Amino acid sequence: MILSVEQENAINHIDGPALVLAVPGAGKTTVLINRTKNLIDTHGVSPERILSITFSKASALDMKNRFTRSFPEYDTSLVKFSTIHAFCFGLIREYSYINNVQYKLIENDDNTLNKYNLLKQIHLELNKEYITEEKLESLLNSIGYIKNMMITPEEYMKSSKVDIANFIDIYSIYESYKRKNLLLDFDDMLTISLEILSKNKSLLHKYRHKYDYFQLDEGQDTSKIQLTIIKLLASPKNNLFIVADDDQSIYGFRGAFPKGLLEFTKEYKNGKLYYMEKNYRSSKNIVSICNKFIKTNKFRYSKEISTDNGYLEPINIVKVKTVSDQYKFLLEDLKKHNLANSCILYRNNLSSVGLMEILEKNNINFYMRDSKLRFFNHWMIQDITNFMNFSYDTSNMEIYETLYYKAKGYIAKKHINYAKTLDYRSSVFDRIMEYPGLSEYYKRTLRELKLDFKKLSKLKPYESILYIENDLEYSNYLRENSMKFGYTYENLMNILFYLKLIAKSTVDLSDFIGRLNHLQYLSTNSKDNKDTITLSTIHSAKGLEYENVYIVDLVDGDFPNISSIEAFEKDNVEPLEEERRLFYVGMTRAKKHLTLITTKYIGEKLLEPSRFITELQQQA
Repeated sequence: MILSVEQENAINHIDGPALVLAVPGAGKTTVLINRTKNLIDTHGVSPERILSITFSKASALDMKNRFTRSFPEYDTSLVKFSTIHAFCFGLIREYSYINNVQYKLIENDDNTLNKYNLLKQIHLELNKEYITEEKLESLLNSIGYIKNMMITPEEYMKSSKVDIANFIDIYSIYESYKRKNLLLDFDDMLTISLEILSKNKSLLHKYRHKYDYFQLDEGQDTSKIQLTIIKLLASPKNNLFIVADDDQSIYGFRGAFPKGLLEFTKEYKNGKLYYMEKNYRSSKNIVSICNKFIKTNKFRYSKEISTDNGYLEPINIVKVKTVSDQYKFLLEDLKKHNLANSCILYRNNLSSVGLMEILEKNNINFYMRDSKLRFFNHWMIQDITNFMNFSYDTSNMEIYETLYYKAKGYIAKKHINYAKTLDYRSSVFDRIMEYPGLSEYYKRTLRELKLDFKKLSKLKPYESILYIENDLEYSNYLRENSMKFGYTYENLMNILFYLKLIAKSTVDLSDFIGRLNHLQYLSTNSKDNKDTITLSTIHSAKGLEYENVYIVDLVDGDFPNISSIEAFEKDNVEPLEEERRLFYVGMTRAKKHLTLITTKYIGEKLLEPSRFITELQQQA
């Protein structure tokens, strides 16, 4: 294997702390496995005394497989490649055995006792209402962030917008219940491990002497608590070798701590910095523009990315009028490329819905890296189908009770309760009109609503959604309640846009629901599709590479997201810098062809191109 001078310098670092700053496509894994070999071969280090830690299970497995393929002469069972969570779980099991305690992991959603059900129950008891899937995910992310950043819930509340009532109480009850019943979620593996190592000196001593060398891959994705654990283990010898790229730190919402990298030489006065600035992946066109683009960020190590690869073609920036035009462009352009080496990237999973619809309609199989889409279980879909179902049978009070306050025309709860006492076979509106002393104005409203639902019953799904949105004024309900549900109004209208996109080709409600179910099935089972185009969020595509990459839906407010723009306007640049890093990660997945697509409209809403597109055009 031919190694560059930069790679050789890093591989030959032996003792003391080192930070290797490796740009995209610089061969990080190559350096780590070759340094492992160098430690064993040249310096006589026993393989089991080297611990290599990486970000994900897939990365750890990939590193182990690469080592096995490259150096088949070694007994790879002795070489330890692990995630931090797997390492911590092993530590906790050993502690449990010594102290005769039995922890139980509550991450498996197949079991009744899991973190999801536990938090749902606590939320219900405290807030007297069921938590939505979106809020549950937000709650879990917030709890994880607090633990990974080693802060208190109170500190988190001061710096973050939390849209969950009684958040601190939920957090406290959840943590107390787990402690009392010896339950662990993934984040507890970290907090409990740090407690064990801080309090149990004999175990700390044992693990410090078990390993002589610690190697950390993807250091930019490591959280504050993870870095603290690793540094504690490596001390006092500090044979800590970190490979990272601060420009690819994109997991701030999980507590990733790139600041720890920026402070490396402050913490370790004798620490060595190695730069691997050569990209072996991408064309000179892509490398050059990415190098200029990322320099807009201020909080980073200064690097000059270069490549020996030749010029191929400029980055292609495509501006289209509508989302439909974006799909037409993609379908046409994909004909020029090998699908198996092509990828469509996006900031938000919602973008995949329209892509799935259009690719399936054109008989193009796809592989989705993110198979769990919340879209198909979204409460808005339930609302829309409830409106349609009720229009076919306006006597159905059970459905109407979920809708009456979401449509035009004020109807009081007392009128609903009164109507329940009357003939259940009659129209809900006729029953309400029998309420004693009802004004003529109120009755006129009820008659209009009855007529509205009669009209609705005769429409096809696409026209039905438009009618619900506008004539029944469901959009007003969304506007007034979006923040309550943890969304912006624009977020909700985007979901409605994709729902209408799917509805366009369906003829009735049964066909519409069937189409939704079919797309959900495709998204869940697409992992079986090989040798075809990949659909992925940029977060999930990190570490991967493709000949041909498209990044779609590049509009301001979506990418970068609205919260980072608002923070930037208040002089907080960190969220926008992370969004820029995410864009950079997306661009650097491409080897030869990179296409960036922005649309002028989504539905009737006028959009602005992503400010990152503007930056690229100014730098070109």
